[in-house]
Amino acid sequence: MSEHPVSANPLDLDLEEVLARVVVVELPLTVKFRGVTTREAVLVEGERGWGEFAPFPEYDDAEALAWWRSCLEAARCGFPEPVRSHVPVNATVPAVAANAVPDVLDRYGEGITAVKVKVAEAGQDLEQDLARVAAVRAHWPQVAIRVDANQGWDHGQAVRALSALAQYDLEYAEQPVAGVDGLYALKEELARRGVEVPIAADESVRKAEDPLAVARAGAADLIVVKVAPLGGVRRALGIVQQAGLPAVVSSALDTSVGLSAGVALAASLPELPYACGLGTGSLLGQDVLAHGLKPSNGQLPVGAVSPEPNNLRAVELHGPRQQWWVERIRRVHRLGQSGPNR
Repeated sequence: MSEHPVSANPLDLDLEEVLARVVVVELPLTVKFRGVTTREAVLVEGERGWGEFAPFPEYDDAEALAWWRSCLEAARCGFPEPVRSHVPVNATVPAVAANAVPDVLDRYGEGITAVKVKVAEAGQDLEQDLARVAAVRAHWPQVAIRVDANQGWDHGQAVRALSALAQYDLEYAEQPVAGVDGLYALKEELARRGVEVPIAADESVRKAEDPLAVARAGAADLIVVKVAPLGGVRRALGIVQQAGLPAVVSSALDTSVGLSAGVALAASLPELPYACGLGTGSLLGQDVLAHGLKPSNGQLPVGAVSPEPNNLRAVELHGPRQQWWVERIRRVHRLGQSGPNR
């Protein structure tokens, strides 16, 4: 990239110059995740490092704008000074069959203290969720287990599921139902029944017009924060500070470049009471680094990540999909330039 001075607003740039240098990549996954077997992303090199733009294809341009701001923050502004050199991470178990759980966990190596298990997958039932969580407990008896429903249950389903899953001493349940009101009602019902499962808000923070609404309503015990959907490390730090709730830093199935932004957020938080959901590099069959940003002894190092040229070429996309991403960036950038918060 050329040596332009860094603007206070990362959106103030020559977009066509940036687009001439972006790299679109496609990474294979080791297991199906969110219904897909590959992950596409755009990588941007800037004055301060590399950024990643990878909103999921179904997200509209308005939602994708926060991801573009986050990408440009990483590339053009860099990150705040860290207060720690390593961050602990959890393992993530997708909605696989129970007999596949040991293979998924073993990819993470030793030192993992927490496991997030996906539940409430479309087309599956509670028995499959219970079997998956039981398989985690059997394989790694000492870890903390947290479940993530991605708001896949209604109120009644969530009450039944968490009442049954509570036998595994859950660390927390992440976004079991949709909406702030839904979370609040579920918390009240679980308390009334004596079911002790803390509630974490994810979508109610990162997809909400007002990400602090969940904290003001007392609808969650903790919040899950992801850098890209919240518009960058600095904005995510501000949301955590204002919410006044414990925070878990998580990823959105990122490349190592995107994961490094999550690590930068976790490294900048004054307190980090929970292992971070940043170990998803272990779900990638290939990455833009030879060995990927994967945990060692349950931790990730803090620091800049630059794609390795050979690995980048091996996963680079050309043709229609590359053009699809370039046109998406053009639309999203125009939206950011014309919006009230440019």
